[in-house]
Amino acid sequence: MKRRTILKAGLSLSPLLPLGSLAAGHSGQKNTAQVLVIGAGIAGLAAARKLHDIGVDVIVLEARDRTGGRIHTYTNWRGPAIDIGASWIHGAGPANPVAKLARKISARTVITDAEKAELYNGDGTALNARDEKKIDSIRKEISEVIVEQNRRGPDSSLRKLVYAETDYDTRPPLEQRIIDFTLNSNFEHEYSGSADQLSRLWFDDGSSYTGEEAIFLDGYKVITDSLAAGLDIRLRHEVSAVRYDEKEGVSVETTQGGFTAGAVIVTLPLGVLKAGNVRFFPALPPQKQAAIRQLGFGVLNKYCLLFPETFWNTSLDWLNHLPRSGHAGEWAEWVSFARPTGKPVLMGFNAADFGSKIETWSDDKIIQSAVSTLSTMFGKQIPMPVDAIITRWKSDPYAYGSYSFNAFGSTPGQRDDLARNITAKVFFAGEATEKKYYQTVHGAYQSGLRAADEILKLNIRR
Repeated sequence: MKRRTILKAGLSLSPLLPLGSLAAGHSGQKNTAQVLVIGAGIAGLAAARKLHDIGVDVIVLEARDRTGGRIHTYTNWRGPAIDIGASWIHGAGPANPVAKLARKISARTVITDAEKAELYNGDGTALNARDEKKIDSIRKEISEVIVEQNRRGPDSSLRKLVYAETDYDTRPPLEQRIIDFTLNSNFEHEYSGSADQLSRLWFDDGSSYTGEEAIFLDGYKVITDSLAAGLDIRLRHEVSAVRYDEKEGVSVETTQGGFTAGAVIVTLPLGVLKAGNVRFFPALPPQKQAAIRQLGFGVLNKYCLLFPETFWNTSLDWLNHLPRSGHAGEWAEWVSFARPTGKPVLMGFNAADFGSKIETWSDDKIIQSAVSTLSTMFGKQIPMPVDAIITRWKSDPYAYGSYSFNAFGSTPGQRDDLARNITAKVFFAGEATEKKYYQTVHGAYQSGLRAADEILKLNIRR
């Protein structure tokens, strides 16, 4: 028998995934399936797509009024399609599964180059050659400190390590600014957590794919739309409770009614699990609760500004900013979309502490702050943007942040605890459950495939 035939036969006979009655649920739709998937982000879509394509009856429950989760392409403004959640295929080489998907559907992508970058001084003066040499030297010094202290001694925060080993308190103000800029730009923006929270032992304990950094000209939604095509996805179904029993299966309560199945795949963001808005009966095992509590979940917000015309060097992809004293972590990185799209668009980033703080500001205050920073960077008054998109991921009740990080006090093994299924009934996926590729779209995608495989293997064995 071919593998596809074996899987279909197993699914139709196994007690693990009972078809149950196809009783009418909300709006006349059935409320019973073989597998329920909570969340229509890329992890949930990957799992549902794999199960659906081999004949498993799957229902996807999504709290939002759209699919994609933390992938969100904004298309209804005057600029190009903009990804205000995940933006890049990180390491878009031949091995990356998301890059493979992009090639399969002939998605239009373009490479952004970190070498096409310029650093601007935050006090309005130009950085001279000596300053640039100093920046390179301090960045190298910090990298060497991290490598030398790697896996040595008790854990502490990344900031505590770097401050101590670089004698931060005795350094001149410019060098302190450079150290803070490096911690923010190289680490807080990359990992989403504050340098005060990042574990110095484990913050970078992961893997990556080789290749360039690619963005989608038509937005990341081309990937999620492709995965979602033909699936039974119930939008605006906010889950409040998951009940599971080794013999009876699972039931899920939502704002639009209850659902039952033989198994459920939970792809809720770690921030939502931390908030405890979804209750589990029985309660989650202690190790899983500890993983939820101790792993970090940070923020990286984006501020996309459409200007009447470009006022910057359009051959550059990255415009970096060395904040003035007392403003560490503010508006340190900008990416230009002028080269790939031909549009006068800049996107600024704020992560960790300032990224969280700025969420309480009004849109007007955020835009004024951005424009003021850009005016200082370029040494001239710049025009106000004609349109803007502003994210507040930490305040989003269906995310409570951007992506996970290895916090001081956590260990990489806790991601395995987070991923482990319960009684072969409740399965878990999402970027936070991926030990090697956490924080990435490809990691979330692979976690969904892994959860689907777990269900299939258990089904065949039984």
